[in-house]
Amino acid sequence: MTWWWDLAKPALFALDAERAHEIGLGVLESVHAMPALRRAIAPAHDPILRVEPWPGVVFPNPLGLAAGFDKNARAFEALAALGFGFVEVGTVTPLPQPGNSRPRMFRLPADRALVNRLGFNNDGAEAVAQRLRGPRSAALGVNVGKGMATPLEGAVDDYVRAWQRLAPFADYTVVNVSSPNTPGLRSLQARGELERLVEALCAARAKAAHRPPLLLKIAPELDEDGIAGVADVVKAFALEGVVATNTTVGRAGLRTPAGIVERCGAGGLSGAPLRARALEVLCELRLRLPRPTVIVGVGGIATFADLWERLEAGADLVQAYTGFIYGGPMWPRALLRELAVRLRAQAPAALC
Repeated sequence: MTWWWDLAKPALFALDAERAHEIGLGVLESVHAMPALRRAIAPAHDPILRVEPWPGVVFPNPLGLAAGFDKNARAFEALAALGFGFVEVGTVTPLPQPGNSRPRMFRLPADRALVNRLGFNNDGAEAVAQRLRGPRSAALGVNVGKGMATPLEGAVDDYVRAWQRLAPFADYTVVNVSSPNTPGLRSLQARGELERLVEALCAARAKAAHRPPLLLKIAPELDEDGIAGVADVVKAFALEGVVATNTTVGRAGLRTPAGIVERCGAGGLSGAPLRARALEVLCELRLRLPRPTVIVGVGGIATFADLWERLEAGADLVQAYTGFIYGGPMWPRALLRELAVRLRAQAPAALC
């Protein structure tokens, strides 16, 4: 039943977007602390949805929650109990940082979109590591980045430090070089800078006892040459995948009046307006990176059609964030029910 969400949503959406997010995350954090309640509300995952993107790494389904929602690993078990097959926490930097000044998150309901300029606000790698200690049932990705105060010439050290502290707890790890909200960060996607960063991370991973898959998260603004450069780095260092894509700095084609958009100011745009470009980047990557390289499709997943489109285009996994904000707590289960029906309709012989 969704009646309670229909009642709660107008009240939450009447609040400042970040304040509403904090309230929702606080509720989920309470659920996270109660294993019996999590078990009571968790869905029975349909076995047809089970995926194994990397050998030995098994997710109950291919729909995950993108980084940015649970930055500090406060509620990942509760989020998994809502139906997500995996949850990506972060972006986490080596040291705590407050991020940009508020207000820094805005809704564009006419476009089913968000604008954010949070700026990697998080509790730091040590605090997040403490929350990830101990047994867990949720499949987990960890997304790392550089501190805002760290100059670009020190970025590699930041990534390595954060990765080393958090990788022992992760099923996979993501290197965020594409947020538009940390000055200069996207310059790390340039071929030479990216090679230097990836080389250092691979050297750190080679010395680690636990070596989870390592993925790059890229921007939708990359042109064909930029995408080709990323693909070449992925192949050269035998990385396990790419997350495509992060938010966009573009504002073209929005239904929201221009004055409202301008008042939101700078930041990354997520949600339905990003769908077409994120799909294009995914398709270009898949042409250059055949399987077993894993591609995680993210950006503009709002409906089952969006989810299916991304899987058909070559995504091994799909992530959502803004679609979940607008769709509510039952949204993941609704998409997954449709996905199970579609998969069974396409492969009836497998059930015989």
